[in-house]
Amino acid sequence: MKYSVKELSLLPISKQRWKHIWNGFLSDKLAVLSLVIFIFYCVVALAAPLIAPFDPYDPQFMDLENSEIAPYWISGDERFLLGTDAQGRDLLSTILYGTRLSLSIGLLAVIIQASIGICIGLTAGYAGGKLDNFFMRCADIQLSFSTMMIAIVFLAIFQTLFGSDYYQQLAMIMLILVIGLAEWPLFARTIRASVLAEKQKEYVDAARIMGIGPMRIMFKHILPNTMSPLLVIFTIQIANAIVAEAALSFLGLGMPVSEPSLGSLISIGFSYVFSGAWWICIIPSATLILLILVMNLLGDWLRDHLNPKIYKD
Repeated sequence: MKYSVKELSLLPISKQRWKHIWNGFLSDKLAVLSLVIFIFYCVVALAAPLIAPFDPYDPQFMDLENSEIAPYWISGDERFLLGTDAQGRDLLSTILYGTRLSLSIGLLAVIIQASIGICIGLTAGYAGGKLDNFFMRCADIQLSFSTMMIAIVFLAIFQTLFGSDYYQQLAMIMLILVIGLAEWPLFARTIRASVLAEKQKEYVDAARIMGIGPMRIMFKHILPNTMSPLLVIFTIQIANAIVAEAALSFLGLGMPVSEPSLGSLISIGFSYVFSGAWWICIIPSATLILLILVMNLLGDWLRDHLNPKIYKD
């Protein structure tokens, strides 16, 4: 493969930078531990149907005679390692399935955010002018309302119009859409700032001279050079989306009891904290807190090491 003089000058820097990032990651024990824990969460979430002792969606495993059994190290009941909830469901199984739901909602919501934000940010930054002003004013208006405010109002109106039974059937889809559509300005403003800097560079001028169309320039040439800040935001936004879902579930606007997420498990168990069955709320809360913590730590690490302003060869 042959490279131009400019490409040859860029290759060593790129390799050195990625080598520097990888070595920096391996030397950071906290970042490595965070990644290992996050991968563990993803594996157990995907394998929940295989490793869960019981199926929490199956009514035959809901036995009120088994309700509020303490964890194994307290009760000595070997059937339920983490105890049971008020409906007699195995808490370990519900947490495994709940983790899968929470991660799915967070990931899909952020994919929607990123898709909308990247398209708008690329278009606004590359086109400029009135189109840029229009998109950025829309982003400003969107940012003036908090995600929770938009979600609470929209979901409450939906439940009022169509009923709670119909909402429970579409709860996961509604949460993904509401959280996804509420946070796109963060991606749009970030990528717009990067595009404004990138479009002034020589490789973009060369692409224009060669007759390459704007869409190809934006998505094939400019977008790959703006991925560093997007990766950081993507990681942190997944954590934020999971927190938003948990908060909405705690307010009764999230997943139904029949399909528990981590947030709905916390909401269900909150009323039992002071009645002695603390594990129904505390264990899912600890699971959620650890997940958010490791994702934020990974996001902070990426922000520090993918920032070209602090990179040194």
